[in-house]
Amino acid sequence: MSDEEYMKLLDRAFEGKPALAASTSDFVIPNVDSFVQGNKTIIKNIAAIADKARRKPEEIGRYISKELSVPISIDEQKRLTVNSKFNAPDLDKIIKRYFSTYVICKECSKPDTRLDSSGRGMFTLVCEACGAHYKVKSY
Repeated sequence: MSDEEYMKLLDRAFEGKPALAASTSDFVIPNVDSFVQGNKTIIKNIAAIADKARRKPEEIGRYISKELSVPISIDEQKRLTVNSKFNAPDLDKIIKRYFSTYVICKECSKPDTRLDSSGRGMFTLVCEACGAHYKVKSY
């Protein structure tokens, strides 16, 4: 069989197949919905962000507090109060960094993960989709 015949057979085999989608994931990291009140920044949708990450709002709040080096609090309406003024794009960067480090699997890029405590200031990020697990630094 010549190369030309082989290429014709390949073309014929692939012409009936549907095109592959570039990305099949519908996972989107939510943007921060915040406003400044006095000298405090209030994040209204911390519960929605935590729900998307499958984490507790307190865990994400602890990470934000450490990254910004300011105290935080979560009130009864599930709003996170940061005791300083920050704009939404800066908070979005911190949330995206949290998701890339502590939520998204580095092997399969899926958000189906959980954090297990490993002790000594480390977490084990366990992917429930592909089974990968690796150590990440505690926050």
